[in-house]
Amino acid sequence: MLGLDRRAWQHFDGVLFGLVLLLIAMGVANLFSATHAGTDGVAPEFQRQMVSIGLAAVGLSVALLVDYRRLERLAFPFYFLACLLTLSTLVLAPVYKGNQSWLVFGPLRLQPSELAKLGLVLALSRYFQRHPPEQLHRLRDLWGPGLVIALPVGIIVAQRDTGVALLTLLVGATYLLFVHIPWRAWAVVLAAGSAGFAGLVRFALEPYQRSRILDFLEPGRDPLASGYQAIQSRIAIGSGGLLGKGFLEGTQTQLRFLPTQHTDFIFSVLAEEWGFIGSLLVLSLYLVLLLWGLLVASRSKDGFGAMLAIGVVAMLFWPAAINIAMVLGLAPVIGVALPLFSYGGSAMIANLIGVGLLLNVSMRRYLF
Repeated sequence: MLGLDRRAWQHFDGVLFGLVLLLIAMGVANLFSATHAGTDGVAPEFQRQMVSIGLAAVGLSVALLVDYRRLERLAFPFYFLACLLTLSTLVLAPVYKGNQSWLVFGPLRLQPSELAKLGLVLALSRYFQRHPPEQLHRLRDLWGPGLVIALPVGIIVAQRDTGVALLTLLVGATYLLFVHIPWRAWAVVLAAGSAGFAGLVRFALEPYQRSRILDFLEPGRDPLASGYQAIQSRIAIGSGGLLGKGFLEGTQTQLRFLPTQHTDFIFSVLAEEWGFIGSLLVLSLYLVLLLWGLLVASRSKDGFGAMLAIGVVAMLFWPAAINIAMVLGLAPVIGVALPLFSYGGSAMIANLIGVGLLLNVSMRRYLF
């Protein structure tokens, strides 16, 4: 099952691999700066992230070597296993920052919901391979993928991890962009979804989560408490100016004015130290990566490969878009990390496995 046809190596996607490698390298340098403040040497968070990148590289290699077409029959077993592992956190995981998202094994920590997103992509790719989106014309045709999406999202909601639940829902909903359902039917769904969201905000969200939404709608409402992170983020980004303050020279970062600067607000560190030009460079790399992923999907010779590529692009696009909007004050602060940049081992492993699958689809498009 493992092994790579010599012909496949001839079509190895060096552009895609180079884009990912460059983003990770810039992310590593940025994370070093974000974790350097107040330490005499290398911060433990930075060391753990380097170990995670090493493990993620192994995951990428395995995802690259296994012919993705053979993974089709394993899609739903992996999906159910990932959901079961995520469900186990409700019994085995300690409560950390208000949610039960992490399984702890001594010094090791695993966030199974990141694997659940990957499992969701595999399962939906298998489903839409068997039921092509262009053949779906009624809302009732969506009950199958709806159940596939609802299971991991429901488990993650039970973990009280709103940010990851929203991301998982958006990754699944990305596939619905390709179905041929009339816009009038979608208007009904939108109305029902808006009513459901209003009910969620009113009755299901924790007080601190409602405060974050109010802070977004009314900036400066509580600058010393719930609105502190968003305000400090905008100060850091604005102080970077055109060219930035330089590596390890950001005052907001090095003086620790910016909370969670190595996770949710890692982009603020980048903007302060490398300015508008550095930020624009990173955003351009993300844009090219995502467009290249869509190109891989369009070139795929089979439906499973195309759907798999679209799912991986969605896994990278939604957290990147929400995180950047969040640190710029264009979206509420909901705890979403920047893929390939922020500190987080489970996310790095899941994302690089996804990149491995994307490379897999790209290089095997000629082997039919």
